[in-house]
Amino acid sequence: MKKRLLYSLISTLKPKSKAFYFYISSLSLSSKQSKWNPLTNVVITNPTLVAMESCSTMRQLRQIQARMTRTGLMGHTFPASRALAFCALSDAGDVRYAHALFDRIEHPNTFMWNTMIRGYCRANAPAMAFSFFLRMLLQLSKMDCRTFVFSLKACELFSGSVEGELVHCLIRKTGFDSELLVRNGLVHFYAERSWLKSARQVFDESSERDVVTWTTMIDGYVGNKSSDSALELFGLMLSSGVEPNEVTLIAVLSACSQNGDLVMGRSIHEDNIARKNVRYTLSLNNALLDMYVKCGSLMAARELFDKMETKDVFSWTSLVNGYAKCGDLESARRFFDQTPHKNVVSWNAMIAGYSQNNKPKESIKLFREMIAAGMIPSEHTLVSVLSACGQLSCLNLGHWIHHHFVNEKRVHLSVTMGNAIIDMYAKCGSIDAAAEVFKVMPVRSLISWNSMIASYAAHGRAKQAIIVFDQMVSMGFRPDDVTFVSLLTACSHGGLVSEGQEYFDTMETKYGIKPKREHYSCMIDLLGRTGLLEEAYKLITSMPMQPCEAAWGALLNACRMHGNVELAKLSAGNLMKLNPEDSGTYILLANICANDRNWGDVRRVRSLMRDKGVKKIAGHSLIEIEGEFKEFLVADESNTQSEEIYKVLDLMYLLSKLEDYDSELFIIGFNG
Repeated sequence: MKKRLLYSLISTLKPKSKAFYFYISSLSLSSKQSKWNPLTNVVITNPTLVAMESCSTMRQLRQIQARMTRTGLMGHTFPASRALAFCALSDAGDVRYAHALFDRIEHPNTFMWNTMIRGYCRANAPAMAFSFFLRMLLQLSKMDCRTFVFSLKACELFSGSVEGELVHCLIRKTGFDSELLVRNGLVHFYAERSWLKSARQVFDESSERDVVTWTTMIDGYVGNKSSDSALELFGLMLSSGVEPNEVTLIAVLSACSQNGDLVMGRSIHEDNIARKNVRYTLSLNNALLDMYVKCGSLMAARELFDKMETKDVFSWTSLVNGYAKCGDLESARRFFDQTPHKNVVSWNAMIAGYSQNNKPKESIKLFREMIAAGMIPSEHTLVSVLSACGQLSCLNLGHWIHHHFVNEKRVHLSVTMGNAIIDMYAKCGSIDAAAEVFKVMPVRSLISWNSMIASYAAHGRAKQAIIVFDQMVSMGFRPDDVTFVSLLTACSHGGLVSEGQEYFDTMETKYGIKPKREHYSCMIDLLGRTGLLEEAYKLITSMPMQPCEAAWGALLNACRMHGNVELAKLSAGNLMKLNPEDSGTYILLANICANDRNWGDVRRVRSLMRDKGVKKIAGHSLIEIEGEFKEFLVADESNTQSEEIYKVLDLMYLLSKLEDYDSELFIIGFNG
């Protein structure tokens, strides 16, 4: 029976059999464990074996092995198993040497087989680990619970599912599914592969559950962004009388972080940690810190941080991230500068904080410092910096990032990276470069399509935006509300009234998307730009929700374009109610009245600005010189070279006038 099952299993795996004998020339061992399988309750008196237990390098191991061979110790199971364990499981070991050592053992026991499976798992070589599992089956070697647990670990590293399912089948056939250790391994395997239904089925079928069972399932939910299910299961765990351990609490706090559930997070802190005198380890403190930061309670996070006796880079970065996300960049930078040993995540938090809070110059400056410090940026770093480049129209740096990191294969062109590059090129005015990146992206998301439609819309290429939209729909992507904002904007910039009206009308009927304020604003802009002011006003007054600033602003701009003073006054009045501090509304209305030579209304608008204390925002320009950004404001004399700058500007102005004068003379002479 056992042999039939074995050959059935192997025949099923034949298409992948070559992979099982694939040998990696260089294997890097995981550094998660610093100790190599320490012994418990075993007293060792032999001097050679005592030396083995304190072995720290492969050179020492070879010397000890030579002595064991000369004295005959290597012929005994226990000494051989210790040498094998060091080679396969130690950070300083060599799993290839362990493999060669294993092959010289005439009758390896279960522990030795398990050691090799586990060793290759640690070396991230699942095919080799699974090949040892198959050899155990072929040789009918005795298996135990750990054999299946380590084999399932190997199966977690495969891209497919067949290996894990076959191991599960074998577990059932051999009766090991009644073992708690094996069932916990199965729950972990399915949760790691994001097969939560299968994991929960194994969990529910377990007649016995320990803290590991509950924690594994809770952590599986958290790892797959099912935080509600994780918190619900945690409640069941408490009601069943099983006490959570540190790992459970960290997982549950992560669920609270995902949900932004401060009430639950604080309750876990007070009821399950503080009152039960749970030891505050660094990992638990960091989980609490992360929860408070992500739930927006920076005061509690800071209080906890100050009490922590031990802090690591994660602790400091949590506060940097928290302050940056709430816009307190000064505090974020202070904590960033105080971080003792910064890693790439620390730099990312601060760079992203600047980029996301409209401080692109600071973001780019810090990125340059990061490169100068010898740090290797991650994808997250580059995405933030590309966003800053787009905000500043800093094409040179954006192009360098694209070429140096993506084209030269230092960073994979992921969907996120591709989207960031498209957005950067589009905002820097290089729409053709954006289209080229979009074309070569191996995988595209809905955001990719939306970014390309928005890029064409921003550059007035309405027809191309519509072509991309049609391609997107034909490839099975379902548009969302962002898609239609970009599409309607494209129609507005291209003057495509009938097309825009059709898209607007079919949003809900065809795609189930109810128009929002943004979509109404786009339609008002479309109608207004094409001179259909009455239709635009009719639409704004019939909106099912209160019109926003964007809607009235679009109508006011249309009034400026087509010289409708009365409707402009009405639109400006509504804008002033919504945002009385916006100087742009007053200036635009004053200009409309001035164009109509209505000087009395111009004076009234300016008087209204003075009465409300509204000041016109000074115009400014920005230029990059040798990696530094120089900003110029209207009538600004703060620059040490202001006098020379204004002299050059006057000269440029004079030259432009001379060119205009020469052009006029040329035209007169030509006509004459």
